[in-house]
Amino acid sequence: MNFQPTLWPQSLSSDPQLLEQLRSAGETELQDFPAAWLSQWPDVWAPLAAWLASEKGRLPTEVPVIGIHGGQGSGKSTLCKALALVYRKALGWNTVVLSIDDLYLTHSERSQLALNIHPLLTTRGVPGTHDVALGMLLTRQLRKLNEGERLMIPVFDKIQDDRLPDNYWHKVTGTVDLILFEGWCVGCLPVAEEDLQEPVNGLEASDDSDGQWRRWVNQQLAGSYAEWFAQIDRLLMLKVPDMKAVHQWRREQEESNRKQSAALSQNKISLSKTTDRSLSEAGLIRFIQHYQRLTENALRELPEHADLVLELDTQHQVAAIHSKTPEVDKP
Repeated sequence: MNFQPTLWPQSLSSDPQLLEQLRSAGETELQDFPAAWLSQWPDVWAPLAAWLASEKGRLPTEVPVIGIHGGQGSGKSTLCKALALVYRKALGWNTVVLSIDDLYLTHSERSQLALNIHPLLTTRGVPGTHDVALGMLLTRQLRKLNEGERLMIPVFDKIQDDRLPDNYWHKVTGTVDLILFEGWCVGCLPVAEEDLQEPVNGLEASDDSDGQWRRWVNQQLAGSYAEWFAQIDRLLMLKVPDMKAVHQWRREQEESNRKQSAALSQNKISLSKTTDRSLSEAGLIRFIQHYQRLTENALRELPEHADLVLELDTQHQVAAIHSKTPEVDKP
């Protein structure tokens, strides 16, 4: 499904010259992107890029943080990569992508959480399994990075299920113009206490029958994560259709993770002796159940709080756009 330009919310329209500049940059910089995604570049993603660029000029923060929330496999990384490339080409901006996935606690740290708090915390993903203090520090450091100064950002390998040695970390050189903070739980809200009473799936029923794990996770979301997410200046939501789509897209993502890990092993430091913790189909089903409660809560609650919601259909295409401004809602 392709959008027509008139379906982009009129109240979010930007300077036509800026929009055309970004569209043109995308035509040259994004040729290797998936064809289906590129089909919506002129009428969805380029106007989004123009709107965000305009918002940057209106925000009081010199280096704004744009939060990008979306269920697993929703295309957060693709969007961030495209925005960074296009902004550099068209506007000369140094755009840093900060992925919450790279800020997972190490495997040993999560194993310790599992011993001290609850066995389910050995599995990465839910609030409480990220290094929140480091994430907040990195944002502050990126905002203050002077010209020529360098900052290292961790890299997490999902196949090893662990943080990589610092030889593999992202190197950022200042100054920074924009931060894109992306992740499946970015901007998520805590679940109401009464909604925590009953298990939502087999994992919770068998491994968290007393609700200790889900309540602890919810406390993290209401506490340190709320403080972390308060650093966000604008929040976008890539709204997945349902958990069935998340399962399918996460399966595809697992194969992509294997390819990325294999590519890393070709670098100057061999990773061949490390543990392969990739997921079988049964493991994937169990893994996704860790996310189900908060994903479904986000689908219900987050659209009212996000500045812009892009609804995705089962084919990964944007099917509707909504914003906080009532008159711009478009079916």
